[in-house]
Amino acid sequence: MKKLETKTMVGAAFFTALGVLFPQMFHLFGAVNGRVFLPMHIPVLLCGFLCGKRYGALCGLIVPLISSAATGMPVLYPTGLSMMAELAAYGFMAGLLSERFSVYPSLIGAMLAGRAVSGAANLMLLGMAGNAYSLEAFVSTAFLTAAPGIAIQLVAVPLLVTSLRRAGLAGFLYPVKS
Repeated sequence: MKKLETKTMVGAAFFTALGVLFPQMFHLFGAVNGRVFLPMHIPVLLCGFLCGKRYGALCGLIVPLISSAATGMPVLYPTGLSMMAELAAYGFMAGLLSERFSVYPSLIGAMLAGRAVSGAANLMLLGMAGNAYSLEAFVSTAFLTAAPGIAIQLVAVPLLVTSLRRAGLAGFLYPVKS
């Protein structure tokens, strides 16, 4: 059991590092808008699927924090705090739902839960700053602007989870239903 836990922690650390690295790679190639392509989301979702709900939540919580401290992106308040809540929900729900469901339903459930948490966090954080946050703003940022990133997630995450499982690399981290 101890060996499995160590491998799971190493896997979670790997996905955390990818969560910080991916946005930098997107910026390097000129794709500067993280709100469109959502480069932090894929490693966090993979962490939830492959390392479980606890590590997925922790990965989601700390990736925006580390990225903000190391690169200044995202700006910590309010965007970074909102992303910390959103990505923690992604990682947790991907792990939780994958214990019971296959990849696609788990992914869709995690994506919807993360967006709901993001909306609630933005409502609270922006309200505390005296700014309005409307349903229209939520739908626009969470779904319309993010449509390319959502499409990438819907293709890449199931493909990666399935491929890692077939290669025998997911079983040592966390059992995932296909």
